[in-house]
Amino acid sequence: MQSRSRQELQDLVREQLRVLLEQKNFQGAKALLVPVQVADIAESIGGLPEAIQAIAFRLLSKEEAIEVFEYLDPSVQQTLLEDFKRQDVQEIVDNMSPDDRARLFDELPAKVVGRLLAQLSPAERDATALLLGYAPNTAGRIMTPEYLSLKENITITQALAQIRSLANLRETIYYIYVTDDARRFTGTLSLRDLILAQADETIGSIMTRDVVFVNTGTDQEEVARTIQHYDFVAIPVVDAEQRLVGIVTVDDVLDILEEETTEDIYALGGVESGGDNYFQTNLFTVARKRVVWLFVLLITNSATAAVITNQEDILAKAVALTAFIPLLIGTGGNVGAQSSTVVIRGLNTEDVRPDEALSIIRREAIAGVLLGGMLGSVVVVWAYVLQGDFAVALAVGISLVSICVLASVSGSALPFLFRAMKLDPALMSAPFITTAVDVLGVLIYLNVARLILG
Repeated sequence: MQSRSRQELQDLVREQLRVLLEQKNFQGAKALLVPVQVADIAESIGGLPEAIQAIAFRLLSKEEAIEVFEYLDPSVQQTLLEDFKRQDVQEIVDNMSPDDRARLFDELPAKVVGRLLAQLSPAERDATALLLGYAPNTAGRIMTPEYLSLKENITITQALAQIRSLANLRETIYYIYVTDDARRFTGTLSLRDLILAQADETIGSIMTRDVVFVNTGTDQEEVARTIQHYDFVAIPVVDAEQRLVGIVTVDDVLDILEEETTEDIYALGGVESGGDNYFQTNLFTVARKRVVWLFVLLITNSATAAVITNQEDILAKAVALTAFIPLLIGTGGNVGAQSSTVVIRGLNTEDVRPDEALSIIRREAIAGVLLGGMLGSVVVVWAYVLQGDFAVALAVGISLVSICVLASVSGSALPFLFRAMKLDPALMSAPFITTAVDVLGVLIYLNVARLILG
């Protein structure tokens, strides 16, 4: 209910904003946005027609505009940057947090990035260049260098004074990260512990030394899982020399989890997203990305046609058999897709380990027998009602049981196989399962029919 009311509010604000801007009632539009949260303003501006997005954005104060800009979709950010004058662009980009700025630069052409980097202040240019120097999709690329760190030999009084002076310039102050004189990461300290400590105690005497951290080269999905596992607000990032270089915050993790989940869903459908917003990608690019696996399936499924051609004699004697081929391979494909989906999801969330492959496959094989038994008994009755031939109905039922077992085993085994081969299970499993079930399913069906019909 809460999500629905939020969506209704965003739709209402966006529609009212659009009407006011089209009427050139800029004072009314500005007043409309005053009580609205920053994230909702960004959502409303992003949903406006492209021609009036820049007008709406210019109604915001400088400080609010910088916050709203960080919430906007990258495609909307690019559109606004093209519409702004150079001075406007410089102020917005220079005041963005380094991790959000690096994410924006990843979406922009190299020539534009070079121009924007040259316009940044030296400190912001160095911070951004540091992040862009790390490989994409790693902790180093998504971290922010705006963390709060203290030396372990200072007192609580000195620490609180430093925090007051730096709090407005840091991403979060709920956790303080402690370093030695060589900037090596040595421990953490919560703001709660700091406030409750005695004024003359040192940071080193109350901090936690048993800490969890990630390296700059750690994959972003692993970073997200670590934060999720430990319920962290943020996690420190260290370089090869154990020096603290940044933190990854939970708001970035939410974006990563959404991005990775979207990528897996696209992959399961045989669609390469390439990290782009699918619905804002050029149609010819979309078609080019989708047609690859469709061509693979088209070619491999010619094997199904070859199987049917080689079994023409049995089909000629019992034409009724052809009516059930779509039913059998369709059911097998669905069963295989179910098995592969749960295994792939289990691998991604680490609920399933690669060394559990045999037990998982065995479990899915038993599930295939149960599913085949339930579906097969219904199909035998249904096929007999349709065709009036018990032999044909029996052939369909037995084949369905066999195909369900085959689909369950292949659907659970292929993700483990592709993971072992260092391939993406989500991308590879669906096309291969479809092909295997189609070809082997028809082969099983027609041979079972040959045995039963004589």
